[in-house]
Amino acid sequence: MRLIIFGPPGAGKGTQAGLLEERQDLVQISTGDIIREAMKNETPVGKEAKSYVESGELVPDEVVRKLAENAIADEDYDDVVLDGYPRTTQQAEWLTTFMEEHDIAIDAVLSLEVPDDVIVERLSRRRVHEETGETYHLDHDPPPEDVDSDLIVQREDDQPETVRTRLSVYREETQPLEDYYAERDLLVSIDGQGDIDEVYSRIESALDTRVAPPEA
Repeated sequence: MRLIIFGPPGAGKGTQAGLLEERQDLVQISTGDIIREAMKNETPVGKEAKSYVESGELVPDEVVRKLAENAIADEDYDDVVLDGYPRTTQQAEWLTTFMEEHDIAIDAVLSLEVPDDVIVERLSRRRVHEETGETYHLDHDPPPEDVDSDLIVQREDDQPETVRTRLSVYREETQPLEDYYAERDLLVSIDGQGDIDEVYSRIESALDTRVAPPEA
């Protein structure tokens, strides 16, 4: 089974991709993770990506494409869930061509739908430990009482106005991508509100109607 999962910042796509990996025996391929891994291992493409990351620039499509291609090939193209890729129609068109060349196809594209106000509330209540990088949520996963509260801070990109800006950019980029996959009858909209297991249950039900489960 080959899936793509996307959604706005804070929709929980990484969490749900992780559950699909754990419960459906898929391999989660996150573009953020593979970029960091390639940089850590100092591969040729990783070094290329690092030059952009260190200068604060976005990693170009061509570099991300190379990394995604290598990651998918490493998994023999089977039983994967792509998390965070593609993000634009140009990337989607490349992925379609790449898969056609290898005689494979995406089975479904999951779009986690969460209202902007809910996303803003989720992310603006998130906090991080300055020294350890540990992430907390003031409502659902507050920091332990023995942690120095002076070290618990809000990241700049979790501030409400910044979140709204990120969401605006996401909507602008992603609407054409949704249209692209809807035209190919691959798009599956999933209500991303509720707890983690509720959302996963909706994904599982949607997949049951579209995709045969992987063989045991």
